[in-house]
Amino acid sequence: MRLSARVDYALRATAELAATADDTAAAEGAARRPTPVTAEQIARAQEIPPKFLESILLQLRRGGIVHAQRGPEGGYWLARKAAEISLADVIRVIDGPLAHIRGQRPEDLGYQGAARSLQEVWIALRASEREILELVTVADVASGKLPGRVTELVADPNAWT
Repeated sequence: MRLSARVDYALRATAELAATADDTAAAEGAARRPTPVTAEQIARAQEIPPKFLESILLQLRRGGIVHAQRGPEGGYWLARKAAEISLADVIRVIDGPLAHIRGQRPEDLGYQGAARSLQEVWIALRASEREILELVTVADVASGKLPGRVTELVADPNAWT
């Protein structure tokens, strides 16, 4: 799996927003929204190039992942609770569908002869990616408390090579 720098930065930015969010107000049903975090604060905390981050945050806003407010009291905050935003949600907003082969969906590919079963391999690969990326939320990343399935996979020494 290869993720673009845009996706990496988007995931880091959303995790930073989750970590700095006033989730207690949202959890208690309070009418106020979390305190906005500036792009500069996110860029500094995550060592992301500020101009690049601005375009990523705009994409995340258009994709419904973050909200934004302009002005001296402005900044960004998550559009939903961090526990409701999966890593797959963020990736899809930034890069589109999870697994494409030569720009096509695996189920639209047609292989012949000895390579025929490759289509099933690509579909299984996408299902495996989807399983993890939809399971893990921005809240999981921000808290460092990953789901058991992820910690199981990471515990296997072969996963690291």
